[in-house]
Amino acid sequence: MPLTAHLDELRRRLILSALALIVAFAALWASHDWLLDLLAAPLPTRYEDTILTLSPTEPFFTTLKVVFWASLIAALPVWLYQAYAFVVPAVSDQSRRRSLLVVAGLSLLFVAGVAFGYFVVLPVALDFLLGFGDETFNVQLRAGEHYGFATMMLLGSGFLFEVPAAMLAFARLGIVTAAIYRRQWRVALVAIAVIAAILPGGDPFSMLLLMLPQILLYSLGIWLAHLFGGPPVWDRAAWRADEEPEATA
Repeated sequence: MPLTAHLDELRRRLILSALALIVAFAALWASHDWLLDLLAAPLPTRYEDTILTLSPTEPFFTTLKVVFWASLIAALPVWLYQAYAFVVPAVSDQSRRRSLLVVAGLSLLFVAGVAFGYFVVLPVALDFLLGFGDETFNVQLRAGEHYGFATMMLLGSGFLFEVPAAMLAFARLGIVTAAIYRRQWRVALVAIAVIAAILPGGDPFSMLLLMLPQILLYSLGIWLAHLFGGPPVWDRAAWRADEEPEATA
């Protein structure tokens, strides 16, 4: 397609993505009380009814931020589909089905990560952090900080679960191979530990809970790269170099 057609296609994809975000935001804003209660549920029982706000604008802007981040999660499948359909045009029913399968897989991985963060990591992190030194400190829980901590933890956990998809993408492009992934497992382990430490929480228990599924997901990525990875870039370059003299002749 000419450049103008590509730009028109990009504009259409961006408009559809923006509409998905607006619809998700409107739906979640209508039920924002339920959303706030959902994020407060992992708190230890003694803190469930003691979340503070310290300014007149904090309740509104805290709710706005929570609804915005939740809308991004809700609109993610549409965004993934629009991005995939733009980069890999769906020119047939088969490619369209393939794109839907890819988007469904990515979305399920992300939802699984968010669910793991909500049901496993977040309660442990909150219980440890809020209970640390409670005999010495008068712990007061501020609304903006709690909801910001919870949403960033869940988003981080969701994106971490996309590791196998990223590994498969690099393998399909031929940038790396399954053998390279296997040889570099020590480097991957250090990277997983660093990422788990950077995410909100940072306590040993939440780090360990985030690292364990990542090790399993890294193994899954190696398996997917072995099954579906493309030929390495350097092999393709060597193949072209061998073929060029014959083509010229």
